[in-house]
Amino acid sequence: MKTIAIDMDGVLADVYQQFIDMHFSESGMTLQRSDMVGLTEAEAFPHLLKHVNTKGFFETVPLIPGAQEVVEELSKQYKIFIVSAATEFPLSLTEKHIWLSKHFPFISWQQMVFCGSKDIIKTDIMIDDHFKNLDVFHGKTFLFTQPHNEKSSPGKHERVNNWIEIKNILLG
Repeated sequence: MKTIAIDMDGVLADVYQQFIDMHFSESGMTLQRSDMVGLTEAEAFPHLLKHVNTKGFFETVPLIPGAQEVVEELSKQYKIFIVSAATEFPLSLTEKHIWLSKHFPFISWQQMVFCGSKDIIKTDIMIDDHFKNLDVFHGKTFLFTQPHNEKSSPGKHERVNNWIEIKNILLG
C-alpha cells in the first residue's frame, strides 16, 4: 500500500481563515486573501506569532473544504500520515492532536507525526503548501495552493488548488 504524508496547516486546517478571524476580532478590520498573494505568512499577518501562541488557535482552526471527506476516501487506498512541524509552537502539539482526533477520527495516533523538520519523512507522496518541505522530499510532491505560494512556479512539484483536484489525481 502506498503512503501519503499530508501537511496539516494550510492543507487540512485553514490557518489563513483563523488568522483573518482573529485579526478581525482584535481590530475590527477584515483582511482579504487577495491582498496576501505573494506575501509570506509573517508579512500577511502582523500578529502571527501572537496568534499561534494563543491558547486555542490550533484547536479551533476551521477545516479546508473537502479535506475531511477526501482524506477519508484516500485512507481506503493509501496509508495516510498527517505530518506537522508542530514543535515550532509548543502549544500546538496537544491542540493539533485534539483537532485531528475530532475532525479525522479514522486517523489513529500512530498516523500523526509531529516533528521539527520534515526532511525525515519517507513516504511515497507528500502534500504540502511550503516549498521548504517539498523540496527535500524524494517522492511525488503536490504543492497545495495558498496565498504565500500562489505566484510561485510549482517547479518540480504538481500544483493542486483544492481537495477535489487531489481526489481526481490520486483516486482517478
